[in-house]
Amino acid sequence: MSRYYLSAACGLTLCLAPLAPAQAQNLGGGFIEFLATGGQMAPRGPQQQQAAYTRPNAYAPAGVLVNQPPANAMQASLAPAQPSREIPQELLRREVDYPMGRRVGSIVIDTPGHYLYLVTAPGRAMRYGIGVGRPGFTWSGHKSISRKAEWPGWTPPPEMLKRRPDLPRHMEGGPGNPLGARALYLGSSVYRIHGTNEPWTIGQNVSSGCIRMMNDDVIDLYERVPVGAPVDVL
Repeated sequence: MSRYYLSAACGLTLCLAPLAPAQAQNLGGGFIEFLATGGQMAPRGPQQQQAAYTRPNAYAPAGVLVNQPPANAMQASLAPAQPSREIPQELLRREVDYPMGRRVGSIVIDTPGHYLYLVTAPGRAMRYGIGVGRPGFTWSGHKSISRKAEWPGWTPPPEMLKRRPDLPRHMEGGPGNPLGARALYLGSSVYRIHGTNEPWTIGQNVSSGCIRMMNDDVIDLYERVPVGAPVDVL
């Protein structure tokens, strides 16, 4: 199957050109990283995209379905091709002991361990596997959930536009959007806890500082936490 890349020279016009098979394996950490670094993506049709987002996630507990995303023909035709990589069992969502003295409802992000913990009871937490910032983009600190969005749109922050002025100024939500099915915004920062259209990158240092989750997991987290929930990034 042929691989393709988006030509940055086209500005906001999406131009497709063939990509050598060897290059096609060098997939970046999401569409944001694809745009910023010149990574590659392979086209998929709208029917395949719809199927991918209405069946159980292969890496999530059985019976968990991803909600139907809004229609977006442009993004539906540009979702990334999945490499041959399985999510390790230890990164799947599960309830675990968490004797760290955090109050119920707190979110703790273990950046080195690639885990997000939601404290559900004294000494207990729901643990999710996550993707974190690549070298030079990791951070730590205390934030809170300032707002929540379903199938969020993406507007590149000024810092990214300064590095890459050819990026689109806005991308509507949908299956091809790098923010995935849900987003939880962290204070007034440019960072979010969000889903992904590349679940195989969970457990890796791949993002521009955002906390990346599988879509099924971020939907689960979204339903559990309110706006105002505290978040500690370690």
